[in-house]
Amino acid sequence: MRWLDHREPIAPALRGAVIALGNFDGFHRGHQAVAGEAIRWAHEEGRPSIIATFDPHPVRFFKPEVPPFRLTTLEQRQELYLAAGATAMLVFHFDAELAGTSAEGFIGDLLIERFGAHGVVTGGDFTFGKGAKGNVDLLRKHGGALGLQSRVVEAVDDGASVISSSRIREALRDGDPQLATQLLTRPFAVRGIVEHGDKRGREIGYPTANLALGNYLRPRYGIYAVTARVLATGQSLKGAANVGIRPQFEPPKELLEPYFFDFSGDLYGQEIEVAFHHFLRGEAKFGSLDALTAQMERDCDEARRLLD
Repeated sequence: MRWLDHREPIAPALRGAVIALGNFDGFHRGHQAVAGEAIRWAHEEGRPSIIATFDPHPVRFFKPEVPPFRLTTLEQRQELYLAAGATAMLVFHFDAELAGTSAEGFIGDLLIERFGAHGVVTGGDFTFGKGAKGNVDLLRKHGGALGLQSRVVEAVDDGASVISSSRIREALRDGDPQLATQLLTRPFAVRGIVEHGDKRGREIGYPTANLALGNYLRPRYGIYAVTARVLATGQSLKGAANVGIRPQFEPPKELLEPYFFDFSGDLYGQEIEVAFHHFLRGEAKFGSLDALTAQMERDCDEARRLLD
């Protein structure tokens, strides 16, 4: 699958595409509906289909001080877009130049001139251009006058509320990964390189694979039943993971620390993806290491039961 940069000319074979426009960070059920409409439209007319995204997220550009809130990396998005059936992923690198582009310029200079887009599909609340002055009405009127077709896909509701990235983030911060899974259609997953740690887990009989959380949203600190995939080999693992600052040990250090059942290999330096399935309990400090290891044994038993 091609990974396109909005600052570069597009290949001739990809001109005339239908583009799904949005940030599509979580690529949840609502995002999938927008992308699905673009892909169907493209297939009907024998055109390429492109799913766009923005990196960094515009909120990160305008408010760099906000806590991390990312649900996926660009690499994860590329895999999700490919699985959905798109021809390519288009990354809008959100910088001062893009932030200062007028809504009309975004349509005429980028979508039409640079990309040669035939059509675009957006959600009803999509905004773009300097000051977020562009919307679906401007796409229809201004874009239509320039020959750009557009379609709008309304928000998807699960019966309780509209499905949104903010709702998924709230569920994860509340310690409800199962709701997040329902809205995403897959578990929330953190991908990273396994790092060397201070070997605390190994000392107490529970060796862990340490991952930095980077720019991912921080789910509620605590213990989770997880699965994992080793990207290089495709190996699947089950385990229990702590995400948080490890209050039992000093100094506090924020990490994702999965312990994998029935595994004795070396994962250092390997890229793995850890998926959150069930929240077991919050982080806690115990009176002794014996009390901690006894609780960890109970946590692992419960995680095995839930994952089985």
